[in-house]
Amino acid sequence: MAQEQEDNRIIIIKENLGKITDMNAFLITLIFTTLAINQEAMAQSRLLEDVKRNPDEAKSICENFKELNKKNISAGSPESIRKISTKKNLSELDAEVLSMYVRGLYCPETF
Repeated sequence: MAQEQEDNRIIIIKENLGKITDMNAFLITLIFTTLAINQEAMAQSRLLEDVKRNPDEAKSICENFKELNKKNISAGSPESIRKISTKKNLSELDAEVLSMYVRGLYCPETF
């Protein structure tokens, strides 16, 4: 009887160890995902702060938007975003964020 109880305890411990291992893997994945998201947000924040500190850069981007608008091309078009991405060496996502930020603060009249 004592041996049977001990065997049952060992089985329960083994089952729970598997669950704990799975939970640890999930926790590690969650931590790394959170860090990656946080780093992306910080990079975008730095990008926007740079534009805020250098309004001439924003005005230059606005002039490019106005030129595109004259050709009936939207400042948020894939062509415009690629141009910003290439010129500023940014990902297309960062270029899109920058485009929206600049248009919102410096040239809301552009489309």
